[in-house]
This record gives sequence, structure tokens and C-alpha cells, in this order.
Amino acid sequence: MQNISADAYIEPFPHIVFHNFYTDEELDLLWEEFNFYTRPKKLFDVEEYKGVVGKTEAKALHLDSVYTGKYRVLSNILEVSRKVLDKDILKPFSEISDCCTLAEFANYDHTKVRYYHNGDYYKPHTDTYFEFLAFSYFYKEPKRFEGGNLIFPKYDYEFGCENNSLIMMPAWVEHGVSEVSIKDSDYFDGYGRYAITHFFGCKEPNT
Repeated sequence: MQNISADAYIEPFPHIVFHNFYTDEELDLLWEEFNFYTRPKKLFDVEEYKGVVGKTEAKALHLDSVYTGKYRVLSNILEVSRKVLDKDILKPFSEISDCCTLAEFANYDHTKVRYYHNGDYYKPHTDTYFEFLAFSYFYKEPKRFEGGNLIFPKYDYEFGCENNSLIMMPAWVEHGVSEVSIKDSDYFDGYGRYAITHFFGCKEPNT
């Protein structure tokens, strides 16, 4: 039986951290897709996946642009990670602060998968077109890289991105990723840091 635990915080900004977020069976499905993407020409440069140009060199894929309509079921990541938007997950986040209240009623989302290897980073930035963010993190064990933490320079705060953890927060919080350092590992070995990013919020129907 899965044992998800959560820690909610008000300071230095409202956020919640879930530990042991995915079951072993769900992780097996996620890793099938991670391993597929960690091959030549599977992930795109920042200009091609709607990232913040000039802020990162890490490669990624905007999954909703690839698996549209009935084809969404072809992505293990899109199928398994829907649990991020379950009411049991969103409700405790929505209760942390007034600025998170609408999260419980989220009705749209976008999903990216990103891989960080040696020298990859993401400079601090703000995702201004969304209301909320959720990041989940994965790596092969034993861990072979250093860095890759989620950083918040404005708040003098850092999140260590433990394996199979998820952090949820308002999108107005400036955030970045510290540079990954890994020795004796080819990019396609897959010993770097994987992340699934959910951008989500509320909007009127048909807008």
C-alpha cells in the first residue's frame, strides 16, 4: 500500500511537498517513458518546447503538443500523472493560503517532461501565464549527480528535489534550478535529473 506523506508551508511562500508520491507500479510506467526520451533526438531545445529562451539549456518536451485528443493515452506520463489534479491532492494545497484557494477547482493544465544532465540548469524566472505549478522529481538510484535543486533566490530558500517527491506552489513564485554536475556519465545513460512539470489553474469554459 502506498504511503504518501505531505508537509505544508506558509513561509517563505505557500507551498506543499508530497513524499513518495507515485506507487512502484506507477514509477515503472513513468520510467518506461523517461528511458525512451533519453535517446537521441527525442527531447527538444528550449525554443521548441515553449520554455523561457535564454534561461536554460536543458532539453524537454511539451507532452500536450505531442499527444493530443485520443492519443493522450499513448503517454504513460500523461496518464499516470493525472493524480496530481485529484481533489485529495489539490484540496490540502488550496487550504494553505487564500492565494491557493482556486487550486481545488483547477480545470486546465499543461505538462512538460524535462531532463537535466551535466551542466544543465534553469535560471530563476516566473511563469506568468499560469496560476499554479507542480514539479515532481526522479532519478536513478544510487544518485550520481550533485546540484539540480529547485532554488528560490528571492526567498533564500532551496528544495532538494528528493526522488519521487512533488512540490506544488503558486506560479508567481520566482524559481530556478541549480546547475547539475555529474561525472563519468554520458547524456544518454539517463543518470541525470528528470522532472515532470504541471502548469494548471482555472479558466472560463471555451476560453
